[in-house]
Amino acid sequence: MACALLATGGPASAQRQPPPTNAFPVIRDTEIEQLLRDYTNPLLRAAGLAKQNVQVVLINQRSFNAFVIDGRRIFVNTGALMESETPNQIIGILAHETGHIAGGHLAKMRDQLASASNAAILAMLLGIGAMVAGGAAGIQGSSDIGMATIQGSQEYLRKSLLSYQRAHEDQADRAAVKFLTATGQSAKGMYQTFKRLGDQIMFAARNADAYAQSHPLPAERVRTLEGIARESPYWDRADSPDLQFRHDMMRAKLYGFIERPDTILRRYPLSDTSLPARYARTISSYRFGDVRNAVAQIDALIAAQPGNPYFYELKGQALLEAGQPAQAIAPLRKAASMVAQPALIQIMLGQALVAANNPQYADEAIVMLRNALAREPEYAQGYSQLAIAYGRKGDLAQADLASALAAVARGDVKTARELAARARTRFPVGSPGWVKADDIVALKAPSGPNVR
Repeated sequence: MACALLATGGPASAQRQPPPTNAFPVIRDTEIEQLLRDYTNPLLRAAGLAKQNVQVVLINQRSFNAFVIDGRRIFVNTGALMESETPNQIIGILAHETGHIAGGHLAKMRDQLASASNAAILAMLLGIGAMVAGGAAGIQGSSDIGMATIQGSQEYLRKSLLSYQRAHEDQADRAAVKFLTATGQSAKGMYQTFKRLGDQIMFAARNADAYAQSHPLPAERVRTLEGIARESPYWDRADSPDLQFRHDMMRAKLYGFIERPDTILRRYPLSDTSLPARYARTISSYRFGDVRNAVAQIDALIAAQPGNPYFYELKGQALLEAGQPAQAIAPLRKAASMVAQPALIQIMLGQALVAANNPQYADEAIVMLRNALAREPEYAQGYSQLAIAYGRKGDLAQADLASALAAVARGDVKTARELAARARTRFPVGSPGWVKADDIVALKAPSGPNVR
């Protein structure tokens, strides 16, 4: 019922319209994730959510969208990042989603849906009762009366729930302005974003029923938001040049990895010699061109900004994917040593150590991957590389266990249980490895289709 009701909202701005969870194409990137943490941490502190370990998850979708589906994660489409010209614009969207979490809107909506479900069942029983009773008494048209009772009750419940959700959207907007003000940031970017999105859907929403929407109508919402946003003493405060540069680099990276070469060149022509433009073109060259030329361009970026760890990461990634893992190790080591949270880079470094096929690297790869996976326990590729490293050392028990953990991370419970059962026979009974394998064997398969 929740899906059916929330899907009937009509035109809506880009806040809380999540695709099915098994359709999320998640992107992981150390540089982008660190920037998003820097965007959200002040907001979470202002909202009293600093201890809840709320994460921002990046979804590879070009549409402008952000949403929450629980109290632990904010999902943001790549399109929202790529279309936000300033940090303040995307920070405003993140503040809005933080407002939903802080307001407990998801739990409240579940309670409302549960109440609505009970009411819907009652309405349907009454409608069926009217049809049955009328039919037994020979009353002509009783079936139409009963059906009208059912449909009328469902429409009333639908609009009641949509009204409830519109109230949440307004509350999240107001909370976002509050959090931005508390952190000394402007709400202008948030206003600009909602105004632009509102202008884009204004024609579609012109004749829409205001009571049949999941979000406030665009013009009404923008007017209300502007009124409260301009009250902030920080309305005219701009983002710092350093933060703007990091934002521009993030956008360039996304364009470089997602778009076609012709699209990248139109956006970042050769006449643009800025570092973000060069970053985007270099990534495109690595993806579609000759690795030697790409590495030369990356070296030029490193020469221009030798303190940037993500240029070394890019060089290591380009060499690794070009089949030169031994050459990728040094730049990846450098990158991992320069960032505060290097787990993803360490997993790539572990992959390079394994792919180099040098027995001397096996122990280092195992230590590197285990440390990284302790911080990234859901990263399937890391477990797969760990399994290969253990296999190189002849430790088949640990190799099977790592393969089972990779299957768990992929959502393939059947394969995970089979591998764990084999691993369990290789470990001493009661040992830590045996206990972990036994836990995986006891896992229950999900009720729906596997998410891989």
